[in-house]
Amino acid sequence: MKKSILIVDDEKDIRDILSYNLSKEGFDTHEAKNGEECLQMLNNFHPDLIILDVMMPGMDGIEVCETIRKTPGNQKVIICFLTARGEDYSQIAGLDAGADDYISKPIKPKVLVSRINALIRRSAPVVIEKDEMPGLFINRDKYIIQKGEEEIQLPRKEFELIALLISQPDVVFHRNEILNTVWGTEIVVGDRTIDVHVRKIREKIGDDYITTVKGVGYKYSLKKK
Repeated sequence: MKKSILIVDDEKDIRDILSYNLSKEGFDTHEAKNGEECLQMLNNFHPDLIILDVMMPGMDGIEVCETIRKTPGNQKVIICFLTARGEDYSQIAGLDAGADDYISKPIKPKVLVSRINALIRRSAPVVIEKDEMPGLFINRDKYIIQKGEEEIQLPRKEFELIALLISQPDVVFHRNEILNTVWGTEIVVGDRTIDVHVRKIREKIGDDYITTVKGVGYKYSLKKK
């Protein structure tokens, strides 16, 4: 079955180029010319991946991404930003908004296709042998963390990161190991990527579950009260 991609950009030439190259690789492509049209389409259409331009009139890509992530049923869609802005701003702002990755303009068609394929291959959740740990319960089908009576729904990468840590309690995962497992070696992300995701996870589930090992990485360790 073809994977569906929604391309959101206010420049028709860019939409045409992306759609042509992705369609040629077997993807089912759809287009939206701005953020408002994108959100309207998502009421009845659930793509596997969204390529979302950052700089658009009206709602910019950051606002659109935040709205998508707050909408029930859209937590699992992969969101990849397309931006010509500076790398640091794009990466941090995009990750804060709930994006899975970002691509800087201009980009060669072969590189674009490779990045999209890598994102889709990595979209399956991490396999966990143990679903339940002290303090947290993981629902892999719904991307939900249950903390007591509270259900917390996480974006894909945040879920995969906490799921990886929980799979081996008290084991320190090195930063490169986390990047390779959660994002894959074919996707280039910056040094701040893991830190941003960990911060957002802590904001949602609290500070008692992820321990920072300075200069090394992170581990799941339930802190004693």
